[in-house]
Amino acid sequence: MIDLKQLRDDPQRFRDGAARKRIAVDIDGILALDSERRGLLTEQETLRAEQNRLAKESGPRIGALMGKLKAAQGAERAALEAEVESLRRKPAELKERIQALEGRIGEVSPALEAMLLQVPQPPDADVPVGAGAEDNIELRRWSPAGFDPAKPFAAQRGFEPRTHLELCESLGLVDFERGVKMAGSRSYVLRGDGMRLHQAVLRFAYDFICERHGFAPVSVPVLVREEAMVGTGFFPAGREQTYLVAEQSRGSASDLFLTGTGEVGLMGLHSQEILDEAALPLKMATVSPCFRREAGAAGRDTAGLYRIHQFDKVEQVVICRADEAESRAWHRRMIEIVEELLQALGLPYRLLQCCTGDLGPKNADMVDIESWMPGRGELGAKGRPLGAYGETHSASRLYDFQCRRLNLRYREGGSGGKTVFCHSLNNTVLASPRVLIPILEMHQNAEGSVTVPGALRPYMGGRERIG
Repeated sequence: MIDLKQLRDDPQRFRDGAARKRIAVDIDGILALDSERRGLLTEQETLRAEQNRLAKESGPRIGALMGKLKAAQGAERAALEAEVESLRRKPAELKERIQALEGRIGEVSPALEAMLLQVPQPPDADVPVGAGAEDNIELRRWSPAGFDPAKPFAAQRGFEPRTHLELCESLGLVDFERGVKMAGSRSYVLRGDGMRLHQAVLRFAYDFICERHGFAPVSVPVLVREEAMVGTGFFPAGREQTYLVAEQSRGSASDLFLTGTGEVGLMGLHSQEILDEAALPLKMATVSPCFRREAGAAGRDTAGLYRIHQFDKVEQVVICRADEAESRAWHRRMIEIVEELLQALGLPYRLLQCCTGDLGPKNADMVDIESWMPGRGELGAKGRPLGAYGETHSASRLYDFQCRRLNLRYREGGSGGKTVFCHSLNNTVLASPRVLIPILEMHQNAEGSVTVPGALRPYMGGRERIG
C-alpha cells in the first residue's frame, strides 16, 4: 500500500506512476473520499468534545434550574422548564449525530481502503517506460565457454537438439498423459530420473542460498488467509490467478488460498511486528510447492514443463532498513547470487530490465532472468525450434509497499526510537520443473542421453549421466 500522506502531498506522482504501469486507478476519487473521511472524523471529534463538556456542565446547571423552579411562576416557570428540557435533550441529540457520523465513516473507510489497495507503487524514475514485456531491455548476457546462443546449436554441438518434451519421453522422465488424467491440463508426473533431477536442483539451490550465501532456512505455510495475500500485494490484482479453498462454506472463519510463491509466507512471518533495527537485514529462504491457475492462451512455447499449475520453488526474501541505497544494493546482490547459480549449472542466460508496463502493481523495479532453451522459439527451415530465452527468475525491489500493508516496522536505534516501515525485496533462486527445460536441453548428448551438471552430481548419488 502506498503512503496516503504522500498521495495527498503529491497526487500527480501517483497518477503518472499508474499511467506508466498501464493500471487504471481513480486518484481523484481517493482524494475525495479521504477528504470526506477526514471531515467526518473532525466533526465527530468536535461533537464528542461538546458531549464531554455537556456531561460536566449540564448536571450542575439542571440542578440550579430545578431549584429556581420551586418558586417560579407563569412565564418564568415556563422558560425555566424549557431550558431544563433543552439541557436534557441535548446529549441525546449529540449522541444521535455522532452515531450517524460513525455510520457514514463506516461506509467511507472500507471504500477508501479498497481504493487505496488498488493504487500501484510508482516505478522508479530510472525504469524504462514501456507497455509490456515486449519493451523490456536486455542488460547483459552470459554463456559458458564454447557455446553462443546466437549461433545454431547443431553447428556448435554437432547434432540437432531435441526438445525437453522429446527428451522427457525418450528417457521416461515425465508422464504428461497420466498427469492430465488425474488433474487436467498443465499437469504432469515426474518419474525416475526426472524426479531425481527435480529434487537435486531444489536441494542444490537451497544449500546454495542458505549455506553459501547465509540466508536463513525457513518453512512457510502454502495455505494462507486472505490477509496474507492482500498484505503481500498479490490481492486484489492477482486474485484470478489464485486457487481458493472455500473454508467459509464449511463453517470456518475465513477462506484459504494456495500461494503462488514462498514470498507470501516469508513476508507474512513478521506482519504486525516491530523489529529491532539491529536485527536487520532479515535474509530468509524457503522451498515450497507453488500453485498458479496460469489462466491464458496455450501454445507451443508454454507446452510441457514451462507453464504449469503446480511446481516447487526456492525463494529468497530480504527485509532491510528503509533506505533506497540499501534496497538497491540488495537488489543487485540477489541478482548476482542467481547469476552465480546459473553459471554453476552451465546455463546461458540474459538479464532483462523490466519496463514500467511489465512491473505489476507492487514493484518499484524488477529484473527478469531468462535462460536459453534450445527447444524453444521459432521454427527453422527443417521445422525444428531455433532456440529462445525463457523466463526462469525474477528479482523485485518493493521499498515499503508490502511492509506498509503488512504493518511490518522496525524501531530506529533500538528502544525509544521512532518506528519506520521496513523495505522488502524478493527473488527466485530456482523454480522447478521449469528449470529442467534448459538443463535437459543444454546438457543433452548426440545419442539422446543427458550429462548431469557437475554441481548436481552430489545430489544425484554421484551419477554423471541420465540415459
